[in-house]
Amino acid sequence: MSEEKQSRTAGATPAGPQPEELRFFGTTWLDHSGHYGLRRAGVAAGSLVAAVAGCFVLRFAYQGLEIAKVGGFVNTLVVVMFAICSAIAFRKTWEGFVRRPADPAREDALRSLKVIGFLGSLLAYFFRSLSEAPGEKLRRAEYEEAVTRFEKRRAKSTGNPAGRPSARRKPKRG
Repeated sequence: MSEEKQSRTAGATPAGPQPEELRFFGTTWLDHSGHYGLRRAGVAAGSLVAAVAGCFVLRFAYQGLEIAKVGGFVNTLVVVMFAICSAIAFRKTWEGFVRRPADPAREDALRSLKVIGFLGSLLAYFFRSLSEAPGEKLRRAEYEEAVTRFEKRRAKSTGNPAGRPSARRKPKRG
């Protein structure tokens, strides 16, 4: 790569921490630009429509169990299993919007449970998107902390002698 291209590439990326992208929002959550309100409304509507569609699918599955005449115990077991998995998925999804998981391996192990309880995850997306982009509060706190740390490091940086206080400057030898 030529020096001119390198300088343009280096100049295109601003110094300091970059905001983390959110699904469906990119980095528009930072300054609420790029039709942020419409995207939030779209995420809320989409997750609610998907949850309703999921309820219809589960209803058809339940009707299939009734047609198969598997018995009341199995029907009850399936309903309870989906209810419990949905409740756990809602809780874990909601916690994911507030803080990073302490044990990412455990979250990976719960992935199949979240898939079974997809209704809970969709409802968590719906309710969170009514107030903010899902995960915005967490990402904003992390980003602001990273910017603060970057500014402190930059202030302590010794790279530019003009930025140093004059009391610390050593006299020139002549």
